[in-house]
Amino acid sequence: MRLGVTMFATDLAMPVHDLARAAEERGFDSLYVPEHTHIPVSRRTPPAAGQDVLPEEYKRTLDPLVALSFAAAGTRRLRVGTGILLAAQRDPIVTAKAIATLDHLSGGRVVVGVGFGWNVEEIENHGVPYARRREVARRNVLAMQALWRDEVASFDGFEPSWCWPKPLQEPPVYVGGAAGPKLFAHVAEYAEGWMPIGGKGIRAALPMLREACEKAGRPMAKVIPFGTLPTKEKLDYYAGLGIEEAVAALPSAPADTVLPILDDYARLIDCPA
Repeated sequence: MRLGVTMFATDLAMPVHDLARAAEERGFDSLYVPEHTHIPVSRRTPPAAGQDVLPEEYKRTLDPLVALSFAAAGTRRLRVGTGILLAAQRDPIVTAKAIATLDHLSGGRVVVGVGFGWNVEEIENHGVPYARRREVARRNVLAMQALWRDEVASFDGFEPSWCWPKPLQEPPVYVGGAAGPKLFAHVAEYAEGWMPIGGKGIRAALPMLREACEKAGRPMAKVIPFGTLPTKEKLDYYAGLGIEEAVAALPSAPADTVLPILDDYARLIDCPA
């Protein structure tokens, strides 16, 4: 069982390059950071996790690709990923170039977790109607994959084009979100796997995911429980489902808070699954 970590990287939290080095030194496989371009102060949309007040880190989130460039530069083997990148809110050509550059410079260590977003006004500020966010995210991911893959790439919205550098590996894409036929159709079409947030309900969802993949003529998607609070028993349970990787949640906090938790999680890495 490979174990990664995720933290809201902000201007107040443990510096992401320090966290990356600490994670690699302790044997973690990966580091993921989330994305919010901004949070409109109207707060028309309540917090996705049901809090009474939106946590401060949502307002202060670093750009994930810039943050991950610092994480990659300070490490040698740690995989670096977005968890999650809000694909509907991004220009696909610019984002494809940035991700390919990061993968090229990091030696092929980038993972792209994507999602559709929950903050209505944040999405609308990018000119995307909330009801169309899944459609736009799909289109943007497919466009990025064409730019990563093809010597002369074309897609709806741009003419045949050259775009280098190519990533050393085509970055694997994982789709985050709650289980359901709509989400699994996205996974089966253009992603390598599914990132269930928190990791609950996986066993019950696996038949639906398998059916979606079979319908698309693709192998069964990988599953990465994301933002979980790991225990040996939980990791053993995931392993019994055929899961090979999980991502543990860290608080968005200074190093003196984060490092003891990281040390506790590190004790699970050598536990047989």
